[in-house]
Amino acid sequence: MGEKSVPQPHWEVHDGTGPYLLLIHGFLSSGAQWLPNIEALGDVCRPVTLELYGHGQSPSPTALTPYQTPRYAEAIDGIREQLDADSWFVCGYSLGAAVSIRYALDYPHRVRGHIFTNSASAFAERRLGDAWRANARASAERIRVGGKAALENIAVHPKRAKRLPRDVYEALVADAERIDPAGIANAMESMMPTASVRDELRHNSKPALLVCGRFEKRFAPHRAHAQAVMPHLEVVDVDSGHAVNMAAADAFNAHVAAFISAH
Repeated sequence: MGEKSVPQPHWEVHDGTGPYLLLIHGFLSSGAQWLPNIEALGDVCRPVTLELYGHGQSPSPTALTPYQTPRYAEAIDGIREQLDADSWFVCGYSLGAAVSIRYALDYPHRVRGHIFTNSASAFAERRLGDAWRANARASAERIRVGGKAALENIAVHPKRAKRLPRDVYEALVADAERIDPAGIANAMESMMPTASVRDELRHNSKPALLVCGRFEKRFAPHRAHAQAVMPHLEVVDVDSGHAVNMAAADAFNAHVAAFISAH
């Protein structure tokens, strides 16, 4: 699992029946984003929510390497071992999809199937990845200097997500108070530049499901690319923008439940 001194990200097992399903939230979010899904998905699996470093109840390692997506994959497999599960399902939302897909590519023998939603970071083209790498340190430094005020200026901060169900919005805003600027800065410096799996999608060997929010037009080219090059991929479109599992919870739950039951 990498350096022994690096603490695990926070994770929690929820009630359910069947195989484990790991749920990984997006940037500046928390495990609370899965509130509309956990009970329904519990009919076909045992949900496990994970919080990324710097988010929610997770720690913020001072070293940069734990934030890299391949290192997250190592940490995730350590959680699987602790659950004594030979294999499981994984699901990633937005930035979390970069982590879940990386895990499915690096540990295919441990994955029954994987689910993901719209993710600009996971599908970033090389030129965008190069730009992230070039600007990563400066972006991180702005967060380190600006602290929580700088975090609140980021477009995807939960306080700006006014179209979410009220209970989810309030839970995410409350969790946002615990976001650690140091952890987010480290993620921006080390995680974002390693997030894209675009060039490796052709190596996918496990059943995969993209639950796509069709109203997010800027994701349409990424959707088309994934459908063209990624083996074993099923794509379903739901009436949502980026916040697929929250804004279209019933459709998301139905599609994910059907996918888990089929595999």
